[in-house]
Amino acid sequence: MDFDLIIVGGGPAGMLGAAAAGAQGLKVVLLEKNGRLGKKLSLTGNGRCNITNCGDFEDYQNHIVNNKKFLYTALRVFDSPSLTGLLQGLGLRTRVEDRGRVFPASDSAADVIKALQKYLEQNRVEVRLHSEVERVLAGNGRVQGVLVRGKGRVSGRNVLLATGGMSYRQTGSTGDGHRMALELGHNVAGPSAALIPLVTGEPWVKGLQGLSLKDVLAQVGDGKRSIAKRRGDLLFTHFGVSGPVILDLSSFLTREPRFPLDLKVDLLHGLTGPQVEERLQRLFAENPGKSLKNVLSASPLAPQRLVPVLLELSGVESGKQAAQVNRKERELLARVMKNLTLTVLGTRPLNEAIVTGGGIDIREINPSTLESKIMAGLYFAGEILDTDALTGGYNLQIAFSTGYLSGSSAARERSGRKNNKE
Repeated sequence: MDFDLIIVGGGPAGMLGAAAAGAQGLKVVLLEKNGRLGKKLSLTGNGRCNITNCGDFEDYQNHIVNNKKFLYTALRVFDSPSLTGLLQGLGLRTRVEDRGRVFPASDSAADVIKALQKYLEQNRVEVRLHSEVERVLAGNGRVQGVLVRGKGRVSGRNVLLATGGMSYRQTGSTGDGHRMALELGHNVAGPSAALIPLVTGEPWVKGLQGLSLKDVLAQVGDGKRSIAKRRGDLLFTHFGVSGPVILDLSSFLTREPRFPLDLKVDLLHGLTGPQVEERLQRLFAENPGKSLKNVLSASPLAPQRLVPVLLELSGVESGKQAAQVNRKERELLARVMKNLTLTVLGTRPLNEAIVTGGGIDIREINPSTLESKIMAGLYFAGEILDTDALTGGYNLQIAFSTGYLSGSSAARERSGRKNNKE
């Protein structure tokens, strides 16, 4: 065999898996079909790269949407402090921001990729760019290498598929790993969109394009029950809504989509309905001669661009003087502010998803090693797995953790063989 481990995919999972295996003495080759490593990684966080989250293990469990138990070992073996410590040892300084999000101090994803490339070099990993793997070669229940398009066979005793999902296809995430796994007898769930903007039906939304609502409470339901509830920032777009709170909510909706759904937004979740009414009463009493629209537009209760929508939805006349607003009208206004409702018609296309939901069926993978239960020597890491989490750095940590565990497991497998021979 030419190599102890062949890595397919040069994203965060593939790079860390390759370096972790190389650090333990394996002869490793990393095959990437693009002309550079970390193409999708370079786009994360608008180029800033939210590397991880400094939350504890319980925090991670609370933020993983699908198959959190499967990730138990990976997140224990290589956690957030392990990652930041490794990167700092490679010369990358990091900074913690709100909600525990960790970024490179330089605010540059390119610096994260440079640090990982340095780690690959330190551990003598051979990197081959422009190397698109067509299929994994196998025989007698074990992988034997891969076939590279136009370049022939690369032999190896172990293969790690870290090809990502099916979103951001322009970066090379085109589902190659799913197809190769299917050819080897694995099942694939989905794929579906996770962390994806939502399309809404109300015509007034388009007029608010670009408006951001800070720290709102949003929940999605089907008219009978609440499906999910999250806090965070919301952004209006030409097609509907986006922003962190919407992206998080979307991950609970796309496995079994049953649209349309109701999205309810509480603009003032720190106040009860009666408290909002009291604030409005006081505000109107302080500005009796001004128009209702002008009073609300100048207040901290709602953004100026949203005020006409709130008034229209509440049915209260915008030109009415503040002193003329009665109790019933204050109640209507407060109700809309606490319960701004939109109709969710669906999501944006899968290709626009930050993360791909679904992936290789975890029941067919050993969670302690990330090796296939179906094909010996076949490992999986990163977004190709049927796991996903909310925004805040959790998904990238999962990629790094599973990459490290799979690469280390391949090294332990070789060590076990040596010991058995002795």
